[in-house]
Amino acid sequence: MAREREGRGRGALRAGAAPAVLLLCAAGLLAAPPASAAATGGCAGKLVKSLPFAGGEVRVYKSRTQACAAAVAAAPGTRRPMAVSVQPRGGVPLRDTGQFTRYAGPVTVGAINRCVYVKGSIGAGSAESGWILC
Repeated sequence: MAREREGRGRGALRAGAAPAVLLLCAAGLLAAPPASAAATGGCAGKLVKSLPFAGGEVRVYKSRTQACAAAVAAAPGTRRPMAVSVQPRGGVPLRDTGQFTRYAGPVTVGAINRCVYVKGSIGAGSAESGWILC
């Protein structure tokens, strides 16, 4: 009778759980990876404008309440100067500047019924939007 209980105790649970854990781990490895932050530059919302220039592009996203921008390098890799700024009409620009490998930003501002002015640069290349999202 004691042997019968051994088969149903903690040891049996561990033995039965091991294949399940391995299966879950394998499923995690085979699942599609989530969209990378570089794809969106870390911004939420819908892509509404792309401003291409030598070395990359500035991507502008709009949600219901916010505008967001990121300068994304065409060829990520080496550190180089990058900058992005978003200025809501009637406000001051918010910036992200530095030496980055993939993208500068995201820079997000409140933009309910407000135009925004977006600038971005990577190395010597740059782009400006003018007043958009009005």
